[in-house]
Amino acid sequence: MSTQQSLFLIVVLIVASGFFSMAEIALAASRRIRLRQLAADGDQRAPKVLQMQEQPGDYFTVVQVAQNGIAILGGIIGEGAFSPFISSVLAHWLDSKHASTLGFWISFLLITSLFILFSDILPKRLSMAEPERVAMRVYRPMLLVITLLKPLVWFYSKISDLVFKVLGLPMLRDERITSEDILAMTEAGTQAGVLAQNEQRVIANLFDLDNRLVTSAMTARDRIAFFLQNDSDALIRARIGAEPYSTYPVCDRDIDHVIGYVDAQDLLQRALNNQPISLSDDSLLQKALVIPDRLSLAETLEQFRQAGEDFAVVVNEYSLVVGVVTLNDVMSTVMGDLIGPDDEELIVQRDEHSWLIDGITPIEDVVHALHIAEFPHFEDYDTMAGFLMVMLRRIPRRTDSVNWGGYKFEVMDVDSYRIDQVLVTRLCAEGQEPKEQETASLGAPSP
Repeated sequence: MSTQQSLFLIVVLIVASGFFSMAEIALAASRRIRLRQLAADGDQRAPKVLQMQEQPGDYFTVVQVAQNGIAILGGIIGEGAFSPFISSVLAHWLDSKHASTLGFWISFLLITSLFILFSDILPKRLSMAEPERVAMRVYRPMLLVITLLKPLVWFYSKISDLVFKVLGLPMLRDERITSEDILAMTEAGTQAGVLAQNEQRVIANLFDLDNRLVTSAMTARDRIAFFLQNDSDALIRARIGAEPYSTYPVCDRDIDHVIGYVDAQDLLQRALNNQPISLSDDSLLQKALVIPDRLSLAETLEQFRQAGEDFAVVVNEYSLVVGVVTLNDVMSTVMGDLIGPDDEELIVQRDEHSWLIDGITPIEDVVHALHIAEFPHFEDYDTMAGFLMVMLRRIPRRTDSVNWGGYKFEVMDVDSYRIDQVLVTRLCAEGQEPKEQETASLGAPSP
């Protein structure tokens, strides 16, 4: 075989090997979601590629048989084409034995480099850039090769299937899409500029609905504006003006005996028409939806849907009212800053290394704001105040502090055993591993 023929065959083998490298990576990297979209748009090739992904055994067997055969053949032809020429050149400076040995190794490195570069690295990088497009272009030639090599394909496929069964390994890849997969895609989209950061936050909040309890979104017991059933007309009118809300619970004797609720619009309509307001009037009083405090926000939404309500009273296992929640509270948790900041922000960043956090702030919001991997005893509390109580093992006092995850949590203000404000300060420099140990320091009793 002449040198020109050998070089031509090497080029053909490199191109063929590059084709199989592209075919291998294209099928493995093709996203099923993208292929389904292309199939829905009418591309007839996309369903064929999806079918190949479901049964990839024959496909990858052909790729491996072809690539290994081409590599061996390329080495034989390459050594015969380059080694004599290189050895003859080196013979001008070296004896024939050393020139022959060195010529062999140089030809080996040359042919190996050509195959690595032009039949492996470049084709695979091209396939990774547009895997679905490449997969749809190569599937017809691959079907032809699979048909031509059917006996070899059958033999190697059966052997590999047997090995998989003996080792107990899965033979089909798991195509289930998890919430982590979707969140990873949205984060990648945000980094690429396809999604706005607020939009990515909304999607993440949607997946948090199953993990966050209703207590993280409710109005706490001590902040509920409510009426007693026997409240006077004047008291009702005064409270509407002082504490304007859309809905008010109506109670008998105290807040733990809720008998219903009234809509602020109904009260205002009577006030504007100079009609007397009496909460004993059945036309004003509506039945309240009562839900347990262990419900998730997703379950709370389902309760609202089933009852056709947008207001609920939250009670604990002792039938004591712990708060009230509205549909708007849940949606505000999901939408975040997209619907505008709250009048009173629960987390205020003072500077790069410190935050002022309200005691009733849901612990999930603290996790997102501080980027702490996890809090200790996470299942035992719902708020920033609860975290401090669990860590200190008592009712916190002003200047009490806890160190966790590279941050210092210091109680700044306490009102009737309720933690109003917590100052959070970063203890470690940016990029330094946070300390995992917990420490607590005790302050003086509040005056």
